[in-house]
Amino acid sequence: MIRCRSLAAGILVVLLAAGGVAACSKAKKTPPEQVAAQAFLDSLAVGDTQAAAAKTTDAATAATTVKASLAGLSGGAAGLKGTLRVTDLTDRQASSATANYSASWALPGAGSPWTYTGSLPMVKQNGAWLVTWSSADLHPMLVTGSHLTVKRTQPARAALEDSAGKPLFTTTPVVTIGIAPPQVKDLTAVAAGLAAALKSYGIAAADIVKSVKAAPKNQFVPVITLRRDAYEAVKLQIYNLPGVQFPASTQLLGPSSAFAQPMLGRVGNATKEIIDASKGRVRAGDNTGLSGLQLALDPQLAGTAAVDVYAADSAGTLGANLGSVVPAKAGQPVKLTLDRAAQTAADAALASVTLPAAVVAVQPSTGKVLAVANSSGAREDIALTGQYPAGSTFKIATYTAEYTANPSLTPSSPVDCPATTQVNGQTFENENRFSHGLIPMSAAFAYSCNTSAINLAMKLPADAVSNAARSLGLGADWKLPVAAFSGSLPAPASPNEQAAAAIGQGKVLVSPLVMALIAGGSATGKPIGPSLVDGQSGARLPVLPSALTSKMDTLARATVAITGGSANAALGDLPGNVSGKTGTAEFGTDQPPKTHAWFAGTRGDLAFAVFVYGGDSGKVPALPIVHSFLSAYHG
Repeated sequence: MIRCRSLAAGILVVLLAAGGVAACSKAKKTPPEQVAAQAFLDSLAVGDTQAAAAKTTDAATAATTVKASLAGLSGGAAGLKGTLRVTDLTDRQASSATANYSASWALPGAGSPWTYTGSLPMVKQNGAWLVTWSSADLHPMLVTGSHLTVKRTQPARAALEDSAGKPLFTTTPVVTIGIAPPQVKDLTAVAAGLAAALKSYGIAAADIVKSVKAAPKNQFVPVITLRRDAYEAVKLQIYNLPGVQFPASTQLLGPSSAFAQPMLGRVGNATKEIIDASKGRVRAGDNTGLSGLQLALDPQLAGTAAVDVYAADSAGTLGANLGSVVPAKAGQPVKLTLDRAAQTAADAALASVTLPAAVVAVQPSTGKVLAVANSSGAREDIALTGQYPAGSTFKIATYTAEYTANPSLTPSSPVDCPATTQVNGQTFENENRFSHGLIPMSAAFAYSCNTSAINLAMKLPADAVSNAARSLGLGADWKLPVAAFSGSLPAPASPNEQAAAAIGQGKVLVSPLVMALIAGGSATGKPIGPSLVDGQSGARLPVLPSALTSKMDTLARATVAITGGSANAALGDLPGNVSGKTGTAEFGTDQPPKTHAWFAGTRGDLAFAVFVYGGDSGKVPALPIVHSFLSAYHG
């Protein structure tokens, strides 16, 4: 049995035949001119320039225009896909016809397809149907000599704002210092001259030589881009160096080269890595966030670029707009929690510090991050991502554990402060082996008596100090738009590790950010996670007992207020109730060990931490930096 459908009436007829089967009428054949037109469109759709051109009356000219159009539509990127279909035939003659078609192009980076309709004049030559070539075959508005191209237009970048709603980045004049190789006879000498003038920027002569030799022949090689005032400061030293050039331009820059860097990040031409990671959102030639918050928040700040298709001549000059594929969508500003005055004070406090160092300031009542500063010696954002032993600043957690386990104790309760103490065969000692005998707990904390802290901790459960640290925010599960470390302290595997943790050594790891949060949580009794974007509140941890908070406030204040307190001489003259804890943290394998310098403290609704990598070893203590910061910032 065969089922046949009448094309005219749409009636299904069932035919039975003995010894055979009745044949249905043959399906209607596609006209050869339509087949030829569709073959041309299919070749276009898959980007086969030569195959498409071969199906026209002028293969050479067609190949040039088709190639330029396909490149123009793709913008040089992979991913151009077309769906082109003949819709009908008109004006049919024995040797000519018109094939009308619909086109839909999925352009790279455009969320919506570009669609239009067109027509192909067909002609029969030597028994074969061909497309009568003209540029209008690709789009009805193309004229001879023109091709299709896409123009991507970015909207103005929205602002990263400070806590007052003022833009942090502005268009700033800059000068790029670079080398034009054809004009250089002695590259080694020129590189040495540049390196000498740019030494403070970490520019090395060997790196300059390497960059020039690796660059394409005769191509200008940039060495560094400086703000106009910074360029003027070195201009006389480099202006007459042979082959050195100084093209001027503008860039979107922060208030200063140091201001909240590298956290805020930078803006510039998209790199290949950023383009690849964007999944088509960022294209070559785009202005985009390159690092830090500018990169992390780029989708919101950059908005959506307009994508339009134009006719263009052989020189690339744009003609008629053939269609808008994606309308521009303006970026939205992002208001940060950064306080401009706090950030400026923090940057200034680190201006003369050459060692890696950081200052972080937060508002403990809200978790808002007010300042994140790194010294010029810090090659990454150690203020947020650093992972360092906390030293004696961690005694905030140790004494929190003690008062939690023994609520009857007070800051006046006596505790012994011997020069050394033994734990499981290991000797722990105070700095320079000082001793004070039996003293109030507040004094032991203020003097930073290691032996007192260890002896108290060893009477507690093994995980008491780590639990107390977690109650203050260590290791809390919070996230910022940029990378940050909330600290870690695994359960001690031995009494020795338990003792080391009591003084912030062993396996204790913190960032300056988390130490500021711990100091703030101890002072308020309401630990909270950090926030960098206004309106995004940090996650709150369980509230601590008010009696505990009061006791810890007394200890922290004693560090600065009492004679002999470890911060009294350096910070005692500051206005307001400055409180906190000093810290010296050993690291490395040297003997004697090298040590980091720390201070974590509060003043009113301000919590902060100052850290200097190798500071005590390098005679760069943290306390003068604290004094500079708090003297300049009164928020």
